[in-house]
Amino acid sequence: MEDTSWRWLLITAIAPVAWGTNYFVTHEFLPAGYPLYGGVIRALPAGLLLLALARSRPRGDWWWKSLVLGVCNVGAFFALIYVASQLLPVSVASTIMSATPLTMGLFAWVLLGARPSGRVLLGAVAGIAGVCLMLGGGTAGVRLAGVLASVAALTMSSFGYVLAKKWGRGGDLLATTAWQLIAGGLVLVPVAVVVEGAPPSLDLPAIAGFAYIGLVATALAYVAWFTGLRHLDAAPVGLVGLLNPVTGVLLGTTLAGDHLTVGQLVGLALVLLGVTLGRPAGKRSARKKPQKQPVAVS
Repeated sequence: MEDTSWRWLLITAIAPVAWGTNYFVTHEFLPAGYPLYGGVIRALPAGLLLLALARSRPRGDWWWKSLVLGVCNVGAFFALIYVASQLLPVSVASTIMSATPLTMGLFAWVLLGARPSGRVLLGAVAGIAGVCLMLGGGTAGVRLAGVLASVAALTMSSFGYVLAKKWGRGGDLLATTAWQLIAGGLVLVPVAVVVEGAPPSLDLPAIAGFAYIGLVATALAYVAWFTGLRHLDAAPVGLVGLLNPVTGVLLGTTLAGDHLTVGQLVGLALVLLGVTLGRPAGKRSARKKPQKQPVAVS
């Protein structure tokens, strides 16, 4: 049984590690100035691939619900993440987005009436303080536009995840994710044509980068994450999610040339502490069905 749990944990870990590498790949290899087309290229192929695996279409009101969730969780989110990844150091962008569980807790309080515990509130305070320290170090090259894009992405996706939980399931997790990816990608197409004009010309590194974030950091990552949610309790899956900012920071400092000050390292530690405190306790989640848990995407 222990070996089986470790196997599922290792499979689940593919997702946050892949999401953590997304910031580096976008920052280093994808064309600047095309966040809308970047979101389209990331979302549509991954959505079509997952739809081919799920073989299920929306029914009833899930047509418009998939559209709303697709805008929040995919369309706007992917475009904003693209902007943040290119304007911010890799380590800073990944650390800001790691605060998603904390903002989700606040939205759950408003939309679901799920009042956060003192432990979660303490985690929120630690996480916010950590982000402030991360943004306060001048040597990291933090740009206000990138911070605003990260905060907007954080807010949109957190609202979308909680809204998805409020609405419940319209199908299995693979199918509902495919619908959101396709809807979010399609919504971005006309906006990209109007705002960005013709699609960007891609060199070989950019093509490889888009293939990676579409197939690995999106399609494969979601499948791995859903597999973990089906076989493990929420608490260990949530803690595995901490590999997202850790991966981003490691890539940023070793490959992207990020230089973190002592204050920013303390801020990173506070963010990780805050997210850990904000995760549900194992006993509390043991009886819940995995598919009921909101899924964090990056």
